[in-house]
Amino acid sequence: MLFQDEEVIVLDKPAGTVTQPGAGHRDDSLMNGLFAVEGVQQTRLGSERDFGLLHRLDRETSGVVVVARTERAYDAIRKQFENRTIEKTYFAVLQGRLPRVEGVCEQPLSEIRRGDMKVSVASQRGESAITYWKTIASSANHLLVACAIESGKLHQIRAHMALLGAPVVGDRIYRSLLPPNTSRPPENQRAAPPALRLHAWRLAFVHPVTRARIEIDAPIPQAMAQAIAPALGLPATSVPSAAALARLTALIQGTRWWEAKKTTP
Repeated sequence: MLFQDEEVIVLDKPAGTVTQPGAGHRDDSLMNGLFAVEGVQQTRLGSERDFGLLHRLDRETSGVVVVARTERAYDAIRKQFENRTIEKTYFAVLQGRLPRVEGVCEQPLSEIRRGDMKVSVASQRGESAITYWKTIASSANHLLVACAIESGKLHQIRAHMALLGAPVVGDRIYRSLLPPNTSRPPENQRAAPPALRLHAWRLAFVHPVTRARIEIDAPIPQAMAQAIAPALGLPATSVPSAAALARLTALIQGTRWWEAKKTTP
């Protein structure tokens, strides 16, 4: 639990945990855990308000998830998502090179089904998708970038970074110069820990009652921190110190940090 009051709960979702119940994950989701703690209070919001869940993260993505506890909180924060005033910052470790140190990708995305999986593909007929990025650290083969998204399309950061030439490390679906790979992983890899290095680090929103700006950070998990090491020129087996990680996050502090320099690649 990262934050809690009478109106909202902010959770830190571990990588490998699905956000809500679904096929194959009926009783092991983040929301199942919340129901176990909140009980009847959370179910009062009903399915029309998704039992309070305001957004989702991919199963392999770690980080901040906000859940409403009241109808007024759900409606007020949902409107912020719809108006694109929610501030969402992710850290991603990439392999490859981006066209510049910082910029914005505005490639529209369409959801299509391939086999039993939905993926996002570039399409001029797709829906608006906007991802800002800023390189925080880099080495010969790895980049650490901060990404801010104004929209929230399926796999948006993963799809956009791959389109720009630098897929997220550990992403077996999205890759540069090739369509998304929806084949099942080899049998010996299916039980392996999540390899995707994408972390929803910060979420900021206006509190539905007090109108104060609420800013929540999710600590960078150890697996993600270790993946950052090569971008800092450290051995791949090392974990950057807390001070080193704090210096990185300090580069993107402040309200809507990405608006300082909006550039188009």
